Amino acid sequence: MDERVIILDFGSQYTQLIARRVRELNIRSEVYPYNKYPIENQDKIQAVILSGSPFSVLEDDALPVDLEPFLGKKPVLGICYGAQYLAHTLGGQVKRSEKREYGKANLASFAMANDPFVKDVEAGSQVWMSHGDTIFDLPDTFEVLASTKDVHVAAYKAKEDSYDAPVYGIQFHPEVTHSLHGKQMLENFLINIAGCARNWTAASFIESTVAEIKQKVGSDEVLMALSGGVDSTVAAMLIHRAIGDQLSCFFVDNGLLRKNEYEEVLASYKDMQLKIKGVDAQKEFYTALKGITDPEGKRKAIGKTFIDVFDSVSKDNEQVKWLGQGTIYPDVIESISVSGPAVTIKSHHNVGGLPDYMKLDLVEPLRMLFKDEVRVVGRELGIKASIIDRHPFPGPGLGIRILGDITPAKVAILQEADRIYIDKLKEHGWYTKIWQAGAVLLPVFSVGVMGDERSYEQVVALRAVNSSDGMTAEWSKIPYELLAEISTDIINNVKGINRVVYDISTKPPSTIEWE
Repeated sequence: MDERVIILDFGSQYTQLIARRVRELNIRSEVYPYNKYPIENQDKIQAVILSGSPFSVLEDDALPVDLEPFLGKKPVLGICYGAQYLAHTLGGQVKRSEKREYGKANLASFAMANDPFVKDVEAGSQVWMSHGDTIFDLPDTFEVLASTKDVHVAAYKAKEDSYDAPVYGIQFHPEVTHSLHGKQMLENFLINIAGCARNWTAASFIESTVAEIKQKVGSDEVLMALSGGVDSTVAAMLIHRAIGDQLSCFFVDNGLLRKNEYEEVLASYKDMQLKIKGVDAQKEFYTALKGITDPEGKRKAIGKTFIDVFDSVSKDNEQVKWLGQGTIYPDVIESISVSGPAVTIKSHHNVGGLPDYMKLDLVEPLRMLFKDEVRVVGRELGIKASIIDRHPFPGPGLGIRILGDITPAKVAILQEADRIYIDKLKEHGWYTKIWQAGAVLLPVFSVGVMGDERSYEQVVALRAVNSSDGMTAEWSKIPYELLAEISTDIINNVKGINRVVYDISTKPPSTIEWE
């Protein structure tokens, strides 16, 4: 159950998608920066995958990887940059493409149709290309496996007896859905060639994670802030299963919650055997946010205030040595470069470690899971559906759904609009059809007519998206009739709003939250 596939990340936007595809095969996968190959527990590593990259192997700033620890010792698959790096480093020839190949292509021919890598893959199968370099000549120890119309070396493999472990390279991305047989090729490599065991399930994740927490924490006390959402709840239940009453939880009212959320969340935890208390910190958060309008500034202020509250609560129990957090991978990848040269999109309040003055270490059992995987683990733990199926709600709360400065009056307006929106979705059976929904208060005033009088009030935007992991999202196709009903109820019942708009942006290029 400890066996795993290691993915070395060269900064590709698709790296975590590779990890997802591997996990979908019930094989444990772990992502490491390209220069941080784990040399310990070599017997547990079943295969190594080299990711793509925005860099070129021909550039001075190309990202080098030491092949010695795994080449010829573990089955290796190079994808795009990974394939080009292997060919370039081992004596082949990689050149700039005359025309950058991006988008759909077809595997026109298989040089070795009986090779296990292309088992159950049809000739002509569509694949997704994304590269500016092309492999023109392979090293003497390799041979062509498949070609496309424009690329002779679309896939290659090490010749028999060249290495003690199989080596494959492909210049397309099997992890994206546009590569129609991509998942089959990954399965062929991992199962038929590398011999990976398919034993990574929610149950096995729980078992191994609980064991890791027990070993890490020992007899120490853990403090954890809960939000009422799926991430923190699942993380808390994993920690509780590992150490029981050594875990103490608290729920912070930061003044940026949805309407009545503080009371509802505390009530939802009553039958879950968790030690939990409420902390009213509204004043501290409003003070920290006063006058700040920049989105990153607000996120930073909220994050710092959370840390201050954590520090204050932790001082009430000197036995606390650890802080539990429900950090998941989309939080991490959008905040800091942890797996290669990724670009920061926005800061998340629960990512980046703790300040030196806090003598606490972090326990983050979900740090490398996606939202849908967290939900599967939560169901396996027996957590009730009202929590597992709850829409994601950002850690900074309504603070990043109010554009501009934050005041209690603005929060109250948005709380009322948001409650009407969510209640209407639930009433009409649309809440469970949507991955995430929320209202956004815009710093825009518009003219309206209410009764016989002119009004000049604010605009609220409704956001609803469908996604599986939060990394990409499509706007939800809510019926016009329901949107009209929601708009009417908000305008009629929320003083200060006279116009409602609906956001039809996808992620990318937009993010799910407006700030």
